[in-house]
Amino acid sequence: MSTKLLTKCFGFDPAKHDVRTEIVAGITTFLTMAYILAVNPSIFSALDMPNTAVFTATALAAAFATFVMAFLAKKPFGLAPGMGLNAFFVYTVCLGMGYEWQFALTAVLVEGVIFIILTATKIRQLIINAIPISLKNAIGAGIGLFIAFIGMQNAGLIVDDGATLVKLGDLTQGSALLAVIGLVISCSLAMLHVRGGVLLGILITFVIGMFIKDPTAEVAGTTLTHFNGIVGMPESIKPIFCQFQWNKIWSLDMLIVVFTFLFIDMFDTLGTVVGVSQKAGFIDEKGNVDGIDQIFMSDAIGTVAGACFGTSTTTTYVESSTGVGSGGRTGLTAFTTACCFALALFFSKLFVSIPNAATAPALIIVGMMMMQPVTKIDWLNYRESIPAFLTVILMPVAYSISDGILIGMIAFVVLNGIAGIFDHQFLKKITPTMWILAILFILRYIFL
Repeated sequence: MSTKLLTKCFGFDPAKHDVRTEIVAGITTFLTMAYILAVNPSIFSALDMPNTAVFTATALAAAFATFVMAFLAKKPFGLAPGMGLNAFFVYTVCLGMGYEWQFALTAVLVEGVIFIILTATKIRQLIINAIPISLKNAIGAGIGLFIAFIGMQNAGLIVDDGATLVKLGDLTQGSALLAVIGLVISCSLAMLHVRGGVLLGILITFVIGMFIKDPTAEVAGTTLTHFNGIVGMPESIKPIFCQFQWNKIWSLDMLIVVFTFLFIDMFDTLGTVVGVSQKAGFIDEKGNVDGIDQIFMSDAIGTVAGACFGTSTTTTYVESSTGVGSGGRTGLTAFTTACCFALALFFSKLFVSIPNAATAPALIIVGMMMMQPVTKIDWLNYRESIPAFLTVILMPVAYSISDGILIGMIAFVVLNGIAGIFDHQFLKKITPTMWILAILFILRYIFL
C-alpha cells in the first residue's frame, strides 16, 4: 500500500509514523481486547440466543466498528460490544425486567440512532455537561462491581443461600475450583503486565478445565471443558440478525432502557477516549480531543451495526491504550485490530467451547479495573458521595445497572435540593436536565 493511500485512508504521516509500529500496535490492541470473544457468548448464554451466533455477531460488530474508526476517525482505537452494557442487556433488561432479547436489541438500535443524531447536532456535549462528575465516576465503578459479581456467580464462587441471599461456594471442586485457579493465573499475568494477559489467562484456564471433573454432570467423569475444535467456518447470525421488536417502542420501560444504554455508552466512550487520547497526545492545551466528533460518530455507527448483527452496544475500549503504548497513533492501528477480529471469525469453535469458569476471572479483573474512578470522588462531601455510593452499591446488590443510575440521580437532586434550602448556591449544582430526569425517575418508581 502506497504512503499516499495510507495518509488518505488512515491519517498516516511517514515523517511521524512507522508502518511496522502501527501494525504491531494493532495486534497488541486486539490481544488485550480479544477476551470479549469468549466473555460475550458466555454472558449471553443466560438467554435463549445461540452461542455460536452471538460469537459471530460479537466478532462482526467489533471488526465493523473498528474499521469505521480506522477510516472515519483515523484514530488507533478498538471497538467491540462493551462490558457492562452486555450485562445490562442480559441481566437487567431480559432477566430482571422480564423482556425478550428482541426488546433489548431494539433498545440498542434506537440508542445507536439517537447517539448518531446527538453527535451530529452537538447536543451530546450538553447532556454530558449536565451530569455531575461524581455520578459519572460512580457509574463506571458500580458497573465494575456488577460485572465482577456476575463472574463470581457464573463460576459458582458465590451461590444462593436461603438465610443470607448469597454465600461463598465450595472452592474445592468443580467450576469454583477452576475459577480460583484461573483467577490466580490471570492476576499473576496482570501483575507482570503481560500483553494480552486477560485472554491468555482465559485460554490457560480453558486447558486446565480439561482435567477437572464436573461434579454436576450427569455422566461420570465429564470434565468442565468440552473441546469442540479450533478452526471452522463462521456460524450464521440469521437467528439473531435484525430481530427487532417494535410493538413496545413507545413504552416507558423502553425509554428507561434506551436512556440507560445511551447514558452508559456516552460516558464510557468519553472517559475512554479522553484517557487514551491523553496518552497518545491527541489533546490540545484547552483540553479538546482531536477528532472527537468522528470518534463518537464511529462509536454510534458501530452500535447501530452491532444491534443489526444481534449483539449489545458497541463501544470504544480502554484496552486501546495498550496499542497506543506500543506506538500506534493512526487509523492503521485500528485497521489492523479490525482485521484480527475478522480473522477471529474462523475460531468460533475454540471460543464457544470456553466454560463460564474460565471467563469468570476475566470478568473479575475487568471489574477491578473499572473501580479506579472511585478515587476521584470527594468522599467527605456527602452531597456528592452519598449519591455516588448509592449508585455504586445498588448495581450489584439490586442486580440492576439502571436502578443504580436512576436512584443515584434522584439522591443527588434530593440532597442538593435540601442543601439549597439553607444555601442557594447548592441549587446551582442541579442542572435543569437533572431536575427533569429526577422527576421522571421518581414517577417511574411510583407508577411502575
